[in-house]
Amino acid sequence: MNILLAVDGSAYTKKMLAYLAAHDELLGGSHSYSVLTVQPALPARARAALGKAVVDKYYADEADKVISPVSKFLSRKGVEPQRIVKVGPVGETIAKVADNGKFDLLVMGSHGHGALATLVMGSVTTQVLAHSGVPVLIVR
Repeated sequence: MNILLAVDGSAYTKKMLAYLAAHDELLGGSHSYSVLTVQPALPARARAALGKAVVDKYYADEADKVISPVSKFLSRKGVEPQRIVKVGPVGETIAKVADNGKFDLLVMGSHGHGALATLVMGSVTTQVLAHSGVPVLIVR
C-alpha cells in the first residue's frame, strides 16, 4: 500500500505517529510511505520585500522542522519515507498531492496548528475530505 502521511508538527501529528506505531498493519516494510508538509504561502508583499532566496530558505527550514522528527521516528521503525514539501493552501494542497500521487491511503491528525484559520475558513481536515478522492484515516 502507498501511504501518504500529512504532518504539521502539532500534537496531533505525534498522536498520528503513535497510532501508526500501535498498528502493525499500517506501519511496516510492506508499505511505501511519503511524508507531506504544506507551508502556507507568505503574503505577496512579504515575499517581494524579502526576496526569493530568503523566502525559499524560510519554507525549506520550516518544512525541515516538521519533517525531520517524523522521518527520524519512522527510521527507528525501519521505514524510510519520501519527503514531500509544498507551499499553498494547506487542505487543497494535501488533497491534490494525495490524488495526483496515486496514494492508497492518506493519514493525518484531526487538528493542527491552524486554530485561528479554522475559525475563519474551515478546518484543513474538512477541506481535505471535501477535495480528496483518496481514503483518509483521521487520528484524534
